[in-house]
Amino acid sequence: MASGQLVTVFGAYGHTGRFVVAELAARGFVPVLSGRNVQTLEELAHEHGLEARVASVDDPASLDRALAGTAAVINCAGPFASTVGPVIEAALRAKIPYLDVAAELEANLDTFAHYRERARDAGAVIVPAMAFFGGLGDLLATAAMGDWTEADEAHIAYALSNWHPTAGTRLSGAVSRERRGAHRLRYSGGQWEHRTDAAPVLEWTFPEPMGRRPVIGEFTMADVVTVPQHLSIPDVTTYMTAEAARDVTAPHTPAPTATDESGRSNQTFLVDVVVRSGGAERRATARGQDIYAVTAPLVSEALERVLTGRTKAVGVVSAGEIFDAPDFLHALAPHITLDLVLV
Repeated sequence: MASGQLVTVFGAYGHTGRFVVAELAARGFVPVLSGRNVQTLEELAHEHGLEARVASVDDPASLDRALAGTAAVINCAGPFASTVGPVIEAALRAKIPYLDVAAELEANLDTFAHYRERARDAGAVIVPAMAFFGGLGDLLATAAMGDWTEADEAHIAYALSNWHPTAGTRLSGAVSRERRGAHRLRYSGGQWEHRTDAAPVLEWTFPEPMGRRPVIGEFTMADVVTVPQHLSIPDVTTYMTAEAARDVTAPHTPAPTATDESGRSNQTFLVDVVVRSGGAERRATARGQDIYAVTAPLVSEALERVLTGRTKAVGVVSAGEIFDAPDFLHALAPHITLDLVLV
C-alpha cells in the first residue's frame, strides 16, 4: 500500500477519472484532483476531502502547479489527442512518471513516436494506454507468449455484454475519426495499413459458456499499438462482438448506469487472447465487470509498481514491456478472473 504519496489525476471528474480517484485512495495514495472545470473539480474535492488544482492544457504554468510536489500523474482527460502532449511535457519538467488511460490509436501512436527517445534518454517512465483497451490486452498477450521470443500472429477478441459509451468515449471516437478520415487502421506484416474497405464480419469461438459469436474483425483498438512495440509479432488483430460494436456506434445508446455502490455498471467483459507460432497456439483470457471501472485497478497497480521500482524498462513503454505480466495479472485477482493456457 502507498504511504500517503500525492498523485495528480488530470481529468479527475470524468467517468473513468472518478473510478481512478477512488482506487488510488483505497490503496493509500492521496489523489490531487485536476482539470479545467473549476466548479465540478471543487465539488468533487469537497465530496472526498481532497485538494483541487485547476489546470488547462492551454496553460503550461497551470499544469506545472497541478503536478508540483506529486509523485506521478495519471491522465484521464480525453480527447487525448489534445491532452497527452501537454501533460507529458509537464511530467517531464516535473521529473515524475506519467501514465494515461488513452484508447485513441492516434494519440497512442503519437506518444511512442514523439517521446520514445527523449523519455529513454531522460530515464523517464511514460506508460500510455494503461487501461482496459491497451494495457489489459497487452499484459494478456505478453503472458500468453510465455518463453516465446517471437510469434506469427496475435489475436485479441473482446466480448462485451453491452457497450454504453461515456461522453468521453464518444468525443474521443469523434476526434479519432476526424484525424483518420475515411480510413481505418490495420496492423499486418509488421506495418500499419490505411484501408478504405469495411471491416469484415467474422465469428470467434470464445471460451465456454459464451461459445461462438459474431464479431467485427480488425476492430482496431489500442492493443494493436502497444503489443508490437515490444513483442516480435508481425500481425496483431483485435475483434469486437458485433452487438457491442453496434452499441458504441449507435447515436442513441445511453451512457453507463451504476448498478452497485462502487458505481460500476452491469456490463460484463471477456478478453480472449490467442498467440500463434508455427503450429503451436497459446491462450490467455480475462473476465470481469465494467470496462471503465476495471481501468482504475489497472492503472493504479501500474502506478504502484512504477513508484516501488517493480519495473523492467524506462522510456515510453507498453504494460507487458515494463511489468512482469503474469504477476501483474494475478495481482488483479479481485477485479478479473484469469485463465492462462501455455501449450
